[in-house]
Amino acid sequence: MRSVLLLGMTTFTIQDVSRHSGLSEPTLRYYEQAGLIGPIDRDEHSGHRRYDSEDLNAIEALACLRAVGVGIRDMRTYLANRARGHAAAAEQRDLLLRHAERIEAEITAQQARLGYLREKAALWDARHRGDTAAEAEAMRRVADAVGGLGMLRTPR
Repeated sequence: MRSVLLLGMTTFTIQDVSRHSGLSEPTLRYYEQAGLIGPIDRDEHSGHRRYDSEDLNAIEALACLRAVGVGIRDMRTYLANRARGHAAAAEQRDLLLRHAERIEAEITAQQARLGYLREKAALWDARHRGDTAAEAEAMRRVADAVGGLGMLRTPR
């Protein structure tokens, strides 16, 4: 990462930070506008943003949170809790566990979708081979898999 020495302090350009964090330049600008980072210092001659190591630290955390699907509001809460340190440890844990539970539910749903596709492929494989016994068994498994998708529920 290219850095610039500004007033005795190492700073980084938006391009450098984007490459390092994986966040696009517009996203970095948006995060500053939304108050998640910054305000970011500016080069007095060019007006370009100059990020320091503290900015990079926060941006790395935000990039990780974004990668796991955390929204802006919870990012803001996470950063506020982080600044509070140990006093906010329980809140921070709960915030992260809430997102872990969301991801577990997404994984479960994806596994159900995958199971459906595999069973449907097995059905068509049995049809391709002309194996009526395997086709009947595959149809039963497909019906079970459809139930796992949770979309065809019996009205109550």
